[in-house]
Amino acid sequence: MAIFARVVDQGSFRAAAKALGVAPSRVSETVSELEDFLGVTLLYRTTRKIALSNEGRMLYARVTDMLRSAESGLNDLNALSLEPVGALRVSIPAFMSSSTLSTAIAEFSCLHPQVALSLAFSDQRMDLINDGFDVNIRAGWLDDSAMMSRKLGESARALVVGSDYAATRPAPAHPCDLEDWDWVRYRHRSDYTRLSGPGGEEAKVLGQTRLEVDSVDALYHFACKNLGATVLPEHLAARGEAEGKLSRLFPDWRLKPLGIFAVWPDTSRRENLTLLFVRFLAKSSIHRTVPIVPFGPV
Repeated sequence: MAIFARVVDQGSFRAAAKALGVAPSRVSETVSELEDFLGVTLLYRTTRKIALSNEGRMLYARVTDMLRSAESGLNDLNALSLEPVGALRVSIPAFMSSSTLSTAIAEFSCLHPQVALSLAFSDQRMDLINDGFDVNIRAGWLDDSAMMSRKLGESARALVVGSDYAATRPAPAHPCDLEDWDWVRYRHRSDYTRLSGPGGEEAKVLGQTRLEVDSVDALYHFACKNLGATVLPEHLAARGEAEGKLSRLFPDWRLKPLGIFAVWPDTSRRENLTLLFVRFLAKSSIHRTVPIVPFGPV
């Protein structure tokens, strides 16, 4: 019945499957089994959309009441229980899959074995409501004031270049010397790279775009393949430098770090579980080094 309600809420079997994190065929089979059990048609299907039958409309009204009561009950139990129970769907930037944030999530999972976590790692911005997530972890600076949010920390960044590529170029004395260098660009970031010098000087570099990608992992890979300069999260820059594949450029100059935020709806279905998860991540960030640098009291 819960899957049936999610199909109605999402408007299609495919959208419901995406929100639930299961195969569309499983969603369709589940609704068909419910219809067979009840002996009625709940949904009229066409190639473009679905529509509720009269029976489906009656059941949907009851099911939504049931789900609200169930979620409220779970929230109340979690508020009283020493052992939280439930499920959370969380989206996280793909470049943080091997970061200290993911380590903190693993610790949360070990600490609370009755909480089921479904994690979606993607560098594409995921829609909190339409994609059915309980919590989004976002890197950057927030522009959506309609959601609840908490800052978990900041991710330091570094300006790097493939070591072999750097060996073919005269050593740059100033960031502006990089204007005629090749660059590997990240599609979701400005083409300009802005740096602050040790004396407060500001520099803005455009460079020559050789390759553009929409994945930070791909950014790292192509920089290591000596296709040009780029900006990487600190943990990836450090990895490439340790392996001798990347060289840092202007380590005395500073790039603006990325803010790391947890974002969730102000009417979260699993309010207590969501807050428990977010508070754990915020607390864990105090004790960790890059890429998560804590920001203020938590």
